[in-house]
Amino acid sequence: MKSRRILLTGLSTFWGGRLAQRLEQDPGVETVIGVDSRDPTRELERTEFVRVGTQHALIRRIVAAAEIDTVIDTRFTVDSSVSPPRVAHENNVIGTMNILAACSGPDSPVKKVVFKSSAHWYGCEQDDPAFFTEDMKRPHPPRTPIEKDIVEAENAVEDFRSKNPDTSVAVLRFVNSIGPGLSTSHTRLFSALPVIPAILGFDPRYQFIHEDDIVGVLEHAARNDLAGIYNAGGDGVLVLSEVASLLGKPLAPVLPPWGTGIVAGQIRRLGMRIPTELLNQLRYGRGVDNRRLKATGYEYRYTTREAVQKFAEHLRLAPLLSRAREPYRYEQEVEEFLRWSPSVRVSNDKAGKAWRPSQRELSELERAIAIVRAEEDGSDDAGQVNRPPSRHNATNPPAVPREPRYAALSAAEVIELLPSLERRDVARLREVEASHEGRKEVLTAIDRILARTGAPDPGTPAQ
Repeated sequence: MKSRRILLTGLSTFWGGRLAQRLEQDPGVETVIGVDSRDPTRELERTEFVRVGTQHALIRRIVAAAEIDTVIDTRFTVDSSVSPPRVAHENNVIGTMNILAACSGPDSPVKKVVFKSSAHWYGCEQDDPAFFTEDMKRPHPPRTPIEKDIVEAENAVEDFRSKNPDTSVAVLRFVNSIGPGLSTSHTRLFSALPVIPAILGFDPRYQFIHEDDIVGVLEHAARNDLAGIYNAGGDGVLVLSEVASLLGKPLAPVLPPWGTGIVAGQIRRLGMRIPTELLNQLRYGRGVDNRRLKATGYEYRYTTREAVQKFAEHLRLAPLLSRAREPYRYEQEVEEFLRWSPSVRVSNDKAGKAWRPSQRELSELERAIAIVRAEEDGSDDAGQVNRPPSRHNATNPPAVPREPRYAALSAAEVIELLPSLERRDVARLREVEASHEGRKEVLTAIDRILARTGAPDPGTPAQ
């Protein structure tokens, strides 16, 4: 079933905001309505935001009034470090029940429900299989509050599916996520300390999914009819010592195998909280079988190793990227003015006001990306990149500069730079993208900017 009128819960979450941006670019999607009790954290163009919690009566009114055919639920909390157990249970279990109640009934227009779940459903135990498949049951009762929430919520989803057989229901169990835009227990563990803590005597298996693939999987579920349970995780696994090596940090087995929680509490004084579900993974690890999702046509952009490498690249480039633009802040009055006022002729409120990186900063960024990629590839080109002369050889001439590789920038990084470019530069960038990379999301973002700013269609010959 093709989703055309979509209700997106958890719009203020990282996943909800990014997914809304992707769905906005699909001309086949008529309406995107995002609901949340908090303000959106990402700039949106045609997504309608409604400030509402998970009260089923209010959600039901929105579903009926807007004739919603697809509900994508992204609000699930899978990290106990971000909220107390009672608050997480209210959101995860009670909230899920309320949203499902708003979608049920013979008169409901909802024909598809996508539920973002977690591989924490399987737990972490010593006798776990090498890879969990979707058909496997939990080998042990849930041990942590988050695991209990996930089991209860998925039971509610299964009950909804059995009572609404005409509605397609997809449950997506994501492994640990990693990426530059995320702040999770794992990303903080890997970035906040000079070493990576480990449990003495354990080197657990880890499987990651890049943040871009999480958004991609959710979008894939919206575009296609995925009924059933699907594991979502990058290809391959790494042991923790390999993860530490890729991140360029030493592995420090400072946590004892007995009394681990007590020592973890001492680490909290350093500003690093290690929740129970993370401690379980540091001991036993986990892997899931992702073949069922790939059989539906989804192609992962990153393997587990590549996702960790991208995160390592982000950590190395973080000092160069520290002078970013002011983050987006939702202001209701401003958004309403920009969308509905007849006085607005050009819907680009950032024109002439956006932060624009200097040429030197862009050159340093391009050079740093080239160095990092060459070093990670293990090639000899890293030494030939035009590095700034060191203090000890400042009199020596610099190496011959290497042409920056445009392909080194991800689609998200290119799209992030677009608002800072002049209109003519955006048009030139489109020619480069179309003739080299040809990434659909980049071309769509460029075309939308050109259309808003009144630029001629780059594919139209000049008169």
